[in-house]
Order: sequence, then structure tokens, then C-alpha cells
Amino acid sequence: MNWISNVVRPKIRDFLARREVPENLWVKCPETGQMVFHKDLEANLYVIPASGYHMRMDAVTRLKNTFDDGAYEEVTLPEVATDPLKFRDERRYVDRLKDARTKTGYQDAVKVATGLLTELPVTIAVQDFGFMGGSLGMAAGEAVVKGLETAAERGTPFIMFAASGGARMQEGILSLMQMPRTTAAIQELREAKKPYIVVLTNPTTGGVTASYAMLGDIQIAEPGALIGFAGPRVIEQTIREKLPDGFQRAEYLREHGMIDMVVHRHELRDTLGRLCRMLTKAPALPPKGRLPRPQAA
Repeated sequence: MNWISNVVRPKIRDFLARREVPENLWVKCPETGQMVFHKDLEANLYVIPASGYHMRMDAVTRLKNTFDDGAYEEVTLPEVATDPLKFRDERRYVDRLKDARTKTGYQDAVKVATGLLTELPVTIAVQDFGFMGGSLGMAAGEAVVKGLETAAERGTPFIMFAASGGARMQEGILSLMQMPRTTAAIQELREAKKPYIVVLTNPTTGGVTASYAMLGDIQIAEPGALIGFAGPRVIEQTIREKLPDGFQRAEYLREHGMIDMVVHRHELRDTLGRLCRMLTKAPALPPKGRLPRPQAA
């Protein structure tokens, strides 16, 4: 029997006991290796203070920091078949879905909500990379279509925050079908004469880039975001050439006319508000400096 267990008083024994440190207490910058306290990173909208590197932001946090006062109403999304192909690789698809839902608390990769942005009604959809890489499956496709239809019905601008590794392979052709479906829904929004603004976050690739993510009336990207169809490594192996520095990054795409602007996350809410008012011909708000960021609950 260990002498500490028998002799040392309980208070001292508790002091000597090992205490578990939460895994997410500190966050490491992928570019510089700088360690940032998680609460400080959260207060800075998940942007590393020294390097300006934009970390990924989950869907709920994104919505709360975009809508006025962080207030919004989620749109009820259509239900889809869970595993139509009964897909299995190393694990069953239904098990992967279960794990993703437990990890994120979301039903699938896309959330849709309505609310006010600079006192103007808007509809916003956010793709969460934390849910199976933000992959586009039937549920995500239905969510995007429902968001576009909701914007058309309510007569609001539609803002899409895209983040994805591409189509969800476990759903095969049913996943790829979401590309033309979302494209057709965008056309319906245009026929309703309402603006469609896309915010490309890191990363936005594959079938998402080949469909709704590159069809906005205004294309915005966050700094350093990877945007493309195939990844740089795949392209280099295919063409057997070295790609230019910064290829497929937001700044490179802006220089080559593929997107309209690169906007820092701290300025994104203000920029979206101005664009929505301009594109809907709503009167401009009186200048009050930068809009206050809603405090996430």
C-alpha cells in the first residue's frame, strides 16, 4: 500500500493529485506556432492576434457574430434519408454520422437562419467544416436550397458562408445531384431580384466550389482561405509542374479576378451590412463607426 494513501492528510493528497488540463485551453497558430489562450482567441473572433491567421469558426458562433445582437431564428430544414446507399468503408456511414452529430451537436453540415443585419432582414446559411469536413450531401444540399427558397419567399438577401472539402463520397451520385439543385435554386433567387453574397472561408474546395460557392453576385473571401476544385498537391502531380506561391489562396484569386474582395473577419460584418443595403437599395445607416460585434452566449 502506498504510504501517501495511508499517511498524507486528504487535503495534501488532493493537492498532490494530478489535475487534468482541458485540451482546448491553448490553441497553436498553424503558421507561427504561437500559443494563444482559447478565451482570448474567442474574443478576437478566432483570429490569431500576432499573425492574423483566421482559424475555423463553427456555425453557431458565426451566426451569433453576424446577426444584430446575436439574435436569429433557425429555419426548419427538410429531413432526408440517413444512409440511402448503405455505404460502408472502414466504418459504416451511419456510425460516422452519429459521431459527427455527437461531436458538433448539429444534424448536418449546414445551418440556415433569418434575422437582422444592420437592421435589414437577411437569410444566412453557414457550412461547418467540423461536420465531416463540411461535405455536401443530401442534407446539406437541402439546407442550401431551403435557405435560397426562404430568401426568395421573404424577399431578403441571401448570404452563404462556404467551408467544405467537397461532395460527400458516402452518398455517391445523390451527393453530386446537389450541385445542379443548388444552382437552380440560385437562379430562382435571381428571378426574385434578391442579392446572393458568398463568403469563402478556409477551405472551400471540390463540388461546393464547382457549384453554389462561386455563383454569388458578390464573392468575398477571408484572408488566406484555400479556394479551388482540386487541391494544389493533386494539380502538381497531374501537370507535373510547380505551382506559383500562394496559388488557390484568397489573395491570389483576387489578383486574378476570381473573387471581388478579401475581407478581414473583423471587418466582415460591416462589409456585409453595407453590401446588403446597397444591393437592395435600402437607405444607408448614419455613420457610427464600426458596428459593435454581438457577444456570443
